[in-house]
Amino acid sequence: MEHKDKDIGSKSNKKYYVGALCWRFIVSIIAVLVIGAAVFTILTKFRHSHSPQSPSRPTNLVQKYASALELALQFFDVQKSGKLQNNRVWWRGDSGLKDGNESNLDLSKGMYDAGDLMKFGFPMAFTATVLSWAILEYGDHMDAVKQLQYALDSLKWITDYLVNAHPFADVLYIQVGDPEVDHNCWERPEDMTEERPLTQVNSSFPGTEVAAETAAALASASLVFMEINLSYSQILLGHAKQLFTFADTYKVSYSVSIPQVRKYYNSSGYWDELLWAGSWLYHATKDPSYLNYVTGQNENEFGSLGSLSWFSWDDKHAAAQVLLSRVNFFGARGISNEENLDLQMYRETAEILMCKLLPDSPTATTNRSESGLIWVVPWNSLQHSVASAFLAVLYSDYMLTSQTETLYCSGKLYKPVDLRKFAISQVEYVLGENPMRMSYLVGYGNHYPKNIHHRGSSIPVDAKTGCRDGFKWFDSPHPNPNVAFGALVGGPFFNETYNDFRNNSMQAEPTTYSSALLVALLSGLVATSSVELSF
Repeated sequence: MEHKDKDIGSKSNKKYYVGALCWRFIVSIIAVLVIGAAVFTILTKFRHSHSPQSPSRPTNLVQKYASALELALQFFDVQKSGKLQNNRVWWRGDSGLKDGNESNLDLSKGMYDAGDLMKFGFPMAFTATVLSWAILEYGDHMDAVKQLQYALDSLKWITDYLVNAHPFADVLYIQVGDPEVDHNCWERPEDMTEERPLTQVNSSFPGTEVAAETAAALASASLVFMEINLSYSQILLGHAKQLFTFADTYKVSYSVSIPQVRKYYNSSGYWDELLWAGSWLYHATKDPSYLNYVTGQNENEFGSLGSLSWFSWDDKHAAAQVLLSRVNFFGARGISNEENLDLQMYRETAEILMCKLLPDSPTATTNRSESGLIWVVPWNSLQHSVASAFLAVLYSDYMLTSQTETLYCSGKLYKPVDLRKFAISQVEYVLGENPMRMSYLVGYGNHYPKNIHHRGSSIPVDAKTGCRDGFKWFDSPHPNPNVAFGALVGGPFFNETYNDFRNNSMQAEPTTYSSALLVALLSGLVATSSVELSF
């Protein structure tokens, strides 16, 4: 009996538990369906609002742009200072090994600015920011043509220098060498014997724009290295935050604090660099305080909203407006309606430039040569055309990825492909489709500048020269003995002529920052794909 009762109780309990489990299972299914429906609704609404696509693999590789990109990246090896690693330039050797010694710093790395042997921190930091941006947006394109690692190596060569140049929170070394001494010498970097004094900005002699640009460089680079070397990425971001605080706390132009810099890299103002750095720190940290800094807090003071500007080492307004447009295109968590409206205003300002660039737009700029090259100033004229083309192809890809079909320009509608066609027209001009029928990228094609204004390129490796007697090579009528592959020369005059003379520094001198802009442009055009929705 006992056994039977126990058995009956067991069956009764079993039925109870089975029934309970079935009920719980049914309730769970209903709950999952309800939650699933809610999630589907949210995602559908998000997709409808922002229309993002998953990033696609690069397709339609353009071989001529791949070859040009490979060349352009080689110029950074031409410009490297320090103890060289995996040197790809046969006529270059170690140099600048004692840079920074007077302050117990290792400033041997970094890159020489142009055809001289100076290290100017302001344009060098800009070079790093542009390289980082190119890698973040188009690293998959670079990888598809086997150039990504070279870009990463060049970027790190600069960021290593910038980190060492920032030994204390409120101290940043911004220059190595005396430009007056340097420009009175014509010698190979490997043969330098002159003193190379250091210049710094600090709390007593601030330099907002150079500190902010360096913050932008390190913040953007921290994103690049986040998945490659996390500890290095965190070091970069720590320095970026400190430098931004330094720049924002002591708002004084470095051109005021250190008047001697005006002769070479005079700043037109520091508001754009604060906007630029704050934008990059927002992307790097997702800290809403940085977004608030560039929107509600300061947009009217330094956003340059509604105004046209040209992207260059000195003016980052246009680039920052495009970078902030990215957030408006793709969205981000925790953005208030007010901030979204502010971002929309940045996007509308970016579109003023886009409409100016399109050649048949009702508001097309007159800063254009007869053959269609964007032309703003005679000195290093290609900088603005290449920079503008990079912003155009990037904006085009933002439109494509967000499924934004048209750009409105004063009554006329344009498609993303129109911006891309404009960008292609600029790079084709650089590569030889111009009245001179010459490539302005050294080593590309058969006809390119042979007498560029560049010390290392113009002096034979086995020449024994000092500071002054090297000028016999400067005055030589013969082509440079060492080809600086990948150098982008200054470019043509407005009448589209170019004088291939070594003493013509206005047209014939290459710079690292113009090369960075060309690398960015070519990386965007070498293939077709959507961009990442978030860095």
